[in-house]
Amino acid sequence: MLFARRRPSLRRLLIVEDEPLVAFDNEHLLGESGYEVVATVDRYDDAVAAIQRGGIDLVLADVRLPGQRDGIDVARAAAEAGLPVLFVTGACPTEAQGVAVGCLAKPYTQKQLLSAISAIERKVGGRAPKPVTGLTLFG
Repeated sequence: MLFARRRPSLRRLLIVEDEPLVAFDNEHLLGESGYEVVATVDRYDDAVAAIQRGGIDLVLADVRLPGQRDGIDVARAAAEAGLPVLFVTGACPTEAQGVAVGCLAKPYTQKQLLSAISAIERKVGGRAPKPVTGLTLFG
């Protein structure tokens, strides 16, 4: 099949988001788009526990989280586990470059989120990503 839809290689996702409506919308959109949302969490400890359980291909993380630890800390834990991170946040911090593959600025559309994940997949796979409005890629 020449035009068959290709299955994403970064298929199993961890969503780390403290805004319930955003988390719900992303979970629904991604599930409907062929991704498997392994877990949706809003705290550092829960994110690290999910990372340690395994079965994740990509972490989508907000930077601001409740508590002492934030999304940057989650990204560090993901990096230690060899997982790529896409920040989805209102303001991408400068230190994000050292721990994430990219940063998608809020607010974003559903199309932008899906395109950003596709761009991360291409980048991680060693291919040139297509530009996405609101997405900054690192490295």
